[in-house]
Amino acid sequence: MNNQDQDQSLIFEISTSGRIGYSLPEMDVATIPLEEILPADYIRKEEAQLPEVSELDIMRHYTALSKRNHGVDSGFYPLGSCTMKYNPKINENVARFNGFAHIHPYQDPTTVQGALELLFDLQEHLTEITGMDQVTLQPAAGAHGEWTGLMMIRAFHEANGDTARTKVIVPDSAHGTNPASATVAGLETITVKSDENGLVDLEDLKRVVGSDTAALMLTNPNTLGLFEENILEMAQLVHDAGGKLYYDGANLNAVLSKARPGDMGFDVVHLNLHKTFTGPHGGGGPGSGPVGVKADLIPYLPKPQVVKQDEQFVLDYDRPQSIGRVKPYYGNFGINVRAYTYIRSMGPDGLKAVTENAVINANYMMRRLEPFFDLPYNRHCKHEFVLSGRRQKKLGVRTLDIAKRLLDFGYHPPTIYFPLNVEEGMMIEPTETESKETLDAFVDAMIQIAKEVEETPEVVQEAPHTTVIKRLDETLAARKPVLRYQV
Repeated sequence: MNNQDQDQSLIFEISTSGRIGYSLPEMDVATIPLEEILPADYIRKEEAQLPEVSELDIMRHYTALSKRNHGVDSGFYPLGSCTMKYNPKINENVARFNGFAHIHPYQDPTTVQGALELLFDLQEHLTEITGMDQVTLQPAAGAHGEWTGLMMIRAFHEANGDTARTKVIVPDSAHGTNPASATVAGLETITVKSDENGLVDLEDLKRVVGSDTAALMLTNPNTLGLFEENILEMAQLVHDAGGKLYYDGANLNAVLSKARPGDMGFDVVHLNLHKTFTGPHGGGGPGSGPVGVKADLIPYLPKPQVVKQDEQFVLDYDRPQSIGRVKPYYGNFGINVRAYTYIRSMGPDGLKAVTENAVINANYMMRRLEPFFDLPYNRHCKHEFVLSGRRQKKLGVRTLDIAKRLLDFGYHPPTIYFPLNVEEGMMIEPTETESKETLDAFVDAMIQIAKEVEETPEVVQEAPHTTVIKRLDETLAARKPVLRYQV
């Protein structure tokens, strides 16, 4: 076996009896027998069958595995609605400062004034950016923020004796987390249709809004990448009916420093610090989903809240109407530090440029791809756009095949089959951080695939061809994943 083969092998396959990759000192403390700690059924009867490898072998193994992963540091990641943009390394440096990385959440607040001041300042920055009146940093992710916001809306209605408000209106193009969050919050969902322009159908909204409306959940621009230009009229409709407007901040990158949810009429907004504000995505976390509210919802914010009292920063637990704590300690502190660093390093002009470049990039790509794929809503988009593979489907090639073929070009595929109201949908979000050369290379790959569909469809249908793992039975892989080594 040569070195290259060894790098690509599974760790069990390079195991050799007697090799070891670690050394530990002898125990110098008394131990308690396992039998006194664990039930007999939980105690292993024989030695674990683990690979025996040297430290060098195991380092090469995991380094080789890491090279198989795709991320924003290694390639273009046009995952629509996820805002997979570059994470500036200055954020990482600041998050590793001793005063941030080596503190403990149980320290006395007087010993962590710098950290609390950062959190307080971040709350103030996000309040200004969103047009809200106060922000909590507790929620650990976007969907967690959605649930937190809905729980505050529910608490508000119940405190006012308005217990009949149990319905949450969501567009047919909404993120899947919206109805899920409403359900977990103990509310029901009603769907409002989109019109021929891809926007919320005002007449259908008038039909479904009423005395049982707790809230309308909306992202603006919407999941099609289109700005809801009737938002002020929609807000008036919902408010006149006694409901609240909830802003899903997944697409804030499209309007950052250009338009504020609070000025559009929204009462609650959640933000994704791991999207708009460059915190890293990864492995289901870390994330951060701060929630901002208008004044009448402030009493219901989770506790504690970081506040300033007599030139000191403290955690305020004296909030009798609060929905309670929604996360241990105070949010994902390291992600909050990264977002704060990003906001301070960019400044107002930089954040405005983020939106401008994200919108320019998306429209440039959309117009270059328009001749080769169907464009369901042929109008100016914001930060993302949705193509349809309907014409390719007629030739026997599905959007899934196109996504698999993109892997051969070294790209992570865009979001596919979403939103649900677009047949064979492909949602593409380039973000502001990519160069024109990168955008052109991706567009050229998409154009080549479109031509392959017409000339050699089997090449696309059988893709990917160059990846370590070929095409999987995705349903079987999801339902019966192989989680351990098998000979």
